Amino acid sequence: MIVSPEQTTVGFIGTGVMGKSMAGHLQKAGYALHVYTRTAAKAEELIKQGATWHESPASLAAACGVIITMVGYPKDVEEIYLGENGIIANAPSGAYLIDMTTSSPQLAARIYEEALKSGLHALDAPVSGGDIGAKNAKLSIMVGGEKTDYEAVRPIFELMGKNIVHQGPAGAGQHTKMCNQIAIASNMMGVCEALAYAKTSGLDPEIVLKSIETGAAGSWSLSNLGPRMIAGDYEPGFFVKHFIKDMGIALSSAEEMGLQTPGLALAKSLYEELSELGYDDKGTQILYQYYMKFSD
Repeated sequence: MIVSPEQTTVGFIGTGVMGKSMAGHLQKAGYALHVYTRTAAKAEELIKQGATWHESPASLAAACGVIITMVGYPKDVEEIYLGENGIIANAPSGAYLIDMTTSSPQLAARIYEEALKSGLHALDAPVSGGDIGAKNAKLSIMVGGEKTDYEAVRPIFELMGKNIVHQGPAGAGQHTKMCNQIAIASNMMGVCEALAYAKTSGLDPEIVLKSIETGAAGSWSLSNLGPRMIAGDYEPGFFVKHFIKDMGIALSSAEEMGLQTPGLALAKSLYEELSELGYDDKGTQILYQYYMKFSD
């Protein structure tokens, strides 16, 4: 079965910086949308546009054929899916469960196994692209789980992203997201150091950016977060606290495999310094300030 707006009710849990836009795309496409978030105000706009509000994940799960989650931490994912009043215990048989949170690969595999026992289809499908990608429906979506389940819900993924790849069995999506976060971690240090060097040497960082962003040094972070750094805009497209969480998962997974990741470890330590200074709720581009101010 391929899901479609005419025959599928979609539940979305977690309408934060990215989730709100992602759920909005599904709503605009004609899916009957049900929402739950711990802070009801975050879903207010979706509710005004016709979404149905639920008081609990259990209530939402019981009413939907597809349930999507985009929450904060692995502990939140575990509680929402595996808790006594969670999704697996309350979703109707045959429902599709899609966790788009960046979470633990091992937890994703566990959710898949528990869902299977209840006749449910579970996919781990973390995303990359931040608030910009979510707003423009251009997220990169990395999917783990059964290929047939992936194909069934692909129409939903296509409303939220452009680069959508089935990576393999349960947990493969989360492992791929760890690769993504590892690449970003060291790259963010390079972007910040480069722009800090430009500023300190007396160059105009905006002009420097024009020269280097399309060359060999080019990256998504340089092109999209570089301008925010230069402008002093540190509002979150992706929170520092969530990046630290992601890097912690990646470090643990790498250690389990016996893989050394020194760049990742250094980046995490720098962001932890920012966290201690009270910048948990700023965007990851705040690292630029580490070089320009905090390291003085």
